[in-house]
Amino acid sequence: MAREKKRFLCSECGAEHSLWEGRCNVCGNWNTLREFKEKKESSRLEVSGDARGPVQLSQVNGDREERFTTGMKELDRTLGGGLVVGSVVLLGGDPGIGKSTLLLEAAANMALNREVLYVSGEESLTQIKLRATRLEVSSDAVWVLAETRLETIQRLVEEREPAVLIIDSIQTVASDEIAAGSGSVSQVRECAARLIQLAKQRGVSLFLVGHVTKDGQIAGPKLLEHMVDTVLYFEGERSHQYRILRTVKNRFGPANEIGVFEMGESGLREVDNPSELFLSQRVKGQAGSVVYAGMEGTRPVLVEIQSLVAPTPLPQPRRTTLGVDVNRLAMLVAVLEKRLGLGLYDRDIFLNVAGGFRVSEPAADLAVVLSLFSGHRNLALDGGLLAFGEVGLAGEIRSVGHVATRLREAAKLGFTRCMVPGTALKGLPEDLGISLIPVNFVSDAIHALLPREA
Repeated sequence: MAREKKRFLCSECGAEHSLWEGRCNVCGNWNTLREFKEKKESSRLEVSGDARGPVQLSQVNGDREERFTTGMKELDRTLGGGLVVGSVVLLGGDPGIGKSTLLLEAAANMALNREVLYVSGEESLTQIKLRATRLEVSSDAVWVLAETRLETIQRLVEEREPAVLIIDSIQTVASDEIAAGSGSVSQVRECAARLIQLAKQRGVSLFLVGHVTKDGQIAGPKLLEHMVDTVLYFEGERSHQYRILRTVKNRFGPANEIGVFEMGESGLREVDNPSELFLSQRVKGQAGSVVYAGMEGTRPVLVEIQSLVAPTPLPQPRRTTLGVDVNRLAMLVAVLEKRLGLGLYDRDIFLNVAGGFRVSEPAADLAVVLSLFSGHRNLALDGGLLAFGEVGLAGEIRSVGHVATRLREAAKLGFTRCMVPGTALKGLPEDLGISLIPVNFVSDAIHALLPREA
């Protein structure tokens, strides 16, 4: 009988420890070490490599990677232009957000030209069939398997040699050689490693669905995200029909790319123009409402930023945000109070990005500042105005990237004026079709916006 050697793995960073400790000495997190038992005799796959040793970088074949379409333009966009042969994609998201729906629709599209194997450890074959019927997708070419045993999945992949393998989800897969339950750190790490090795060796494009924790992070060791080629997060509010597929990591294309979908009764519908969708229910002429022109990867996205500033009876005013970092809001409020003398210390502030969208760019600072000022004074802004620019602690407005791309998207949607950083005018083309209002400081922005109030 093979002897077992005890090890302890950190669920956050994947570091190994010979003894249990209360704190991981690599990442510094507490109570993250979990016991992992590994047999000395292991049948794990070995990574194929080049036995000739190192070569000069100039001698390496630098041909472009082979890609194929998933049949969904928004999914292809987040993958960098299509699915790379032999790549590994990790897809995470809240329960019920639509991960299985997305992959089943993509599987049906890809199965028209190549063999696809869909392995589910959470649903029966009948449930998968019912979903395919509801989505009205062609299911004749998709091979499905309800299995959680890793060795069975490996054997079937070696026999059928599919072009695409979908595992839904990696937390349900377990190996007989590991003395731990499915979903444990050791099972998730080892099963993912073997599936990735199998995909790389045989040129199989692999999708791994990952559960998320209550903090929105993919469950299991953080090492899982480092092992794969692409990490996608499926985001969205249950109360909204919009779904955002966001690229967090991509070795074969740009990160921070997004794909936009609309959830309906018959599944996910791709949204070609997300800006038009996010602004479709906007009411012009409302106090505290400002449109912001942002960039998500290579795509310009226009969203509405709303703020409500109201007196508070509480000794500590509330600062509540949806779609914007609350620390960013606190900084901008401090800038307004210090540089403009705006009294917000006794006001509750609620900031929202309409449509359930999440903004992470500093370029949204200027739009947030204008929204706060408008909400505080209860003054409506021009419905044809939008803004973007980063605000510094001295009240200066800094330039951002992709200015021309943002302006072209705004002009296409009918906006007539845009407030931009003064330093962003250099090198801009003249045929943008929109009037520009250059500003260098927050005080300039307020003066240009409301000259009578300056």
